[in-house]
Amino acid sequence: MKIAVLRERAAGERRVAATPETVKKFITLGAEMAVETGAGATCSIADDAYRAAGASVGDAGSVRAGADIVLGVQGPDPDALAGIAPGAWIVAALNPFGTGEQGGRARVDRYAALGVEALAMELMPRITRAQSMDILSSQSNLSGYKAVLDAAAEYGRAFPMMMTAAGTVSAARLFVMGVGVAGLQAIATARRLGAQVSATDVRAATKEQIQSLGAKPIFVENVAGIEGEGTGGYATEMSDEYKAAQAELVSAHIAKQDIVITTALIPGRPAPRLISAAQVASMKPGSVIVDLAVEAGGNVEGAVAGEVVEVGGVKIVGHRNVPSRLAADASALFSRNLFNFLSAFWDKDSGRPVLDEEIGDAIRLTKGGQVVHARLLGA
Repeated sequence: MKIAVLRERAAGERRVAATPETVKKFITLGAEMAVETGAGATCSIADDAYRAAGASVGDAGSVRAGADIVLGVQGPDPDALAGIAPGAWIVAALNPFGTGEQGGRARVDRYAALGVEALAMELMPRITRAQSMDILSSQSNLSGYKAVLDAAAEYGRAFPMMMTAAGTVSAARLFVMGVGVAGLQAIATARRLGAQVSATDVRAATKEQIQSLGAKPIFVENVAGIEGEGTGGYATEMSDEYKAAQAELVSAHIAKQDIVITTALIPGRPAPRLISAAQVASMKPGSVIVDLAVEAGGNVEGAVAGEVVEVGGVKIVGHRNVPSRLAADASALFSRNLFNFLSAFWDKDSGRPVLDEEIGDAIRLTKGGQVVHARLLGA
């Protein structure tokens, strides 16, 4: 069983799919590890570190040759897999419902044409036994942390309240919209930096989570709306009355904030619009908004992917690929997710992983030259 780790070629991608730590663990399972030269350079991992861990290091062709599994952060371009053995696994974030060069149905079709089995790690079901395999959670956690640091870098004032001989500096007021993994980490980080933090979400159950981190929940009271979560931890639909009341409450709250961080994403669909141009205009000059969903269409009207734009004195931060901005830690967590996944299904007798139906069917996009995922087939 040969596992190949190719250098990431997507623009701005600094992560790597295996570290010396996980290389050693795979070798302990009985796998042969091959890493492309320079694969870890952008996250400060030298080729010699991979050699010391037991991997061979070489050019892309030699690493790919005879590989049974190819690990990636973002899915490799099918052109980079020329000569790959039919039936080989591609294990990465494959963005099957996205658009552009790094995802979408067209790329899935090309994987099928190669005869590989493409496994999209971002489709991992949110069940207890798969938590350690969940790349979305591990990377979102870092995104929430980095969003606060990016906001602090753009904000022209201090976060904590400071009492000095020259007078008192008020604490920054920071509002988090969307209390999933990224939002919770943003709340915790902003609190550690001394900000006055508030947060909201469409899921009523998050109110206690917000309070547990010392932040103020911003929710509509006494209006019929949602009572809990739908399947997979996602929200159920809100009533029209609740939507209107929530929009009014949030608009009034945003106008008083120094910093807003938005984190709302819906897998396989455009990001929901949370902040309108009018709401941006209501904020004070010098305020900052960080849109973590900018690559999926954006939560904020006026956000531009890959740019920091200024609208009426308000900075809107739209960095791409935020986890990659913390490449070393992001790679460590991502690579552990991949190891946890493959090792959980490792069959000692056959010397390779064997997937079960629950997880296999959830993440498998192609097999035997065909696209097989139910959502891609319209089922």
